[in-house]
Amino acid sequence: MIKRKRAVLEVIALGVEDAVAAQAGGADRLELVTDMAAEGLTPPVETFAGIRAAVDISLRVMLRLADGFAAGDVDALVRVAGEMRAAGADEFVLGFLDEHGGADLAAVERLVAELDGCRWTFHRAIDRAADRDAVRKQLADLPGLDAYLTAGSAAGIDDGLPTLLAEAARGGEPGYEPRIMVGGGLRLDHVPRLRTAGIDAFHIGGAARPGGWTAPVSPEAVREWREALDA
Repeated sequence: MIKRKRAVLEVIALGVEDAVAAQAGGADRLELVTDMAAEGLTPPVETFAGIRAAVDISLRVMLRLADGFAAGDVDALVRVAGEMRAAGADEFVLGFLDEHGGADLAAVERLVAELDGCRWTFHRAIDRAADRDAVRKQLADLPGLDAYLTAGSAAGIDDGLPTLLAEAARGGEPGYEPRIMVGGGLRLDHVPRLRTAGIDAFHIGGAARPGGWTAPVSPEAVREWREALDA
């Protein structure tokens, strides 16, 4: 029997306290954001710097300046990306759609050029795309893209599970080489089916905060996920 790779556990961190707790619980990586009311925007450079000094796991910084999945002010995005790079950030999260629901290639390509080879995740914009397969093909040749953060559906994993399983089965095909990182209403009871399908990356936000978004990450909650993924 093939031994499964250890699954990646990524936890949303809003600040240093979250980051330290997530690492203590066994997180492999953090997604750094601010303003969860807008589903996660770019945090201040100072927040990144504080977290980078406090933990030694991978950090992926969100590049998104406004709610929704339109790029908006691309010059501002490029400027922020440059500031994050200068502060030491070397992994990112981004994703923009055009008015037709396709990937906004012009915006994404400009940002990726600024990232200069850094690894990055295309986030849940794919769950709002008019054609998921077309978006994957559009982005297939961009440097650094190594993951899609997706629930399989804009409505969450309960709706998107069949899509996630179908996409996992296509791993390695053109457009399907990046890892699937499942997030968006993820529960522990989803994990066995996803792991059986070969999915090995999981993203949690609210699930790491039993007290809600006004409370910090719970190391115990993260540890429960770590143990479930390692089981």
